[in-house]
Amino acid sequence: MLEQLEEPVKDRTSVELFAGGGGLAMAVHRAGFRPLLVNELVKYACDTLLANVAVRRGDEERIPGPNERWPLVSGDVSNVQFEYLWDRVDLLAGGPPCQPFSLGGIAKGDEDKRNMFPQMFRAIREIQPKAVICENVRGLLRPSFKPYFEYIERELRLPFIERDETTNWREHDEVLRDRLAEEPTDPKQRYDVVTMKVNAADYGVPQVRNRIIIVAFRSDLGIDMQRFEQAVSPRYSEAALIRSMLDGTYWERHPDVPGHVRERLMARLPDTPPKEDGMLPWRTLRDAIKGIDGQRPLPPVPWDRLDRREYGLGGLTDHIGWPDARIYPGHTPNELDRPAKTVKAGVHGVPGGESVMLTDDLLSESTAGSPYAYKHRYMTVRETARVMTFPDGWKLAGPRGEQMRQLGNAVPVMLGEFFARAIAAALDEAEGTP
Repeated sequence: MLEQLEEPVKDRTSVELFAGGGGLAMAVHRAGFRPLLVNELVKYACDTLLANVAVRRGDEERIPGPNERWPLVSGDVSNVQFEYLWDRVDLLAGGPPCQPFSLGGIAKGDEDKRNMFPQMFRAIREIQPKAVICENVRGLLRPSFKPYFEYIERELRLPFIERDETTNWREHDEVLRDRLAEEPTDPKQRYDVVTMKVNAADYGVPQVRNRIIIVAFRSDLGIDMQRFEQAVSPRYSEAALIRSMLDGTYWERHPDVPGHVRERLMARLPDTPPKEDGMLPWRTLRDAIKGIDGQRPLPPVPWDRLDRREYGLGGLTDHIGWPDARIYPGHTPNELDRPAKTVKAGVHGVPGGESVMLTDDLLSESTAGSPYAYKHRYMTVRETARVMTFPDGWKLAGPRGEQMRQLGNAVPVMLGEFFARAIAAALDEAEGTP
């Protein structure tokens, strides 16, 4: 699988923490960064990385060559030492576990032992990377967490001012506030930080996925942060999708859509097209199944094969029908002609209607009683991987629930690559790279 990833255009380097199933790590690599170290705790996620791009590093602390597989250090990040990578890393990337801040979690916030932001800051102190990118849930911005999130941003600005074990975060925050008001004695130990609210659908991902992305650049590089924010502004919109349906260009891409489906959807659209915004149309679940950016269409899953068996449909792995899909209040299904709903890890990896999709097949009278007129089924793991913009050749380890968990916890590859390329371009400009 390693040779199928795009070759870096420049020998920039990266370190990935909390790598999970590899979404952000793959995105960063595609943007031209060579992984010097990848860390992950969960066994099945480690197995996924090993099956695709990684090799266990062992105890030897060494810098891999350009064509070597990614060195994976599995286990608790608190046991990983980074000093040997000092001043050799362009980009430190990772999505610290989000359960402490997610609306679906227990919401203990900074008191939750699963809060891994302190480990990100330790890695920065031991590596001194040129740039940092973190992805996390919107729950970080909830009013109840806002003071602590602002503290996280200040810690990222001054990561070398380490919090003493006897000091609570509010006391440390006061120290950071005072130091930020002063001129830095060493600009390499201060970072310029921007936090952006993003919806993955606005970046070409066929999924509505609201997250925050935090990007930091070392202050000595002199990055124009306002210019960077402009470079990562959205490129796709819902309004453009509606316009494409009204003017027919969407249906030209999908000429096989049954007439009754098209009529139902068109009846829901406004009579007047939304104002032109210069954006591309949101991509839909139907787009993902048909194939985006050169992918071949996924074959349909026959209704008589929702039996958990691998039939090798289309020669693809993990494109397996699953029985007993349900729709119930609070768990509405995915519709083919909208971006998919947010892929979630869930308690068991497949939380109710979150991974259920309506098809184009009408219900018969004998199966009526559903609030929807169409048959529904669970999305396959491969369909879900496409919604997360993983390539079809990426192998996900473990049983279905663990595969879905990895996808639900991942950063969509297309979203991560867009931001990583913008970071690479900003570094090139700052360093005068042609």
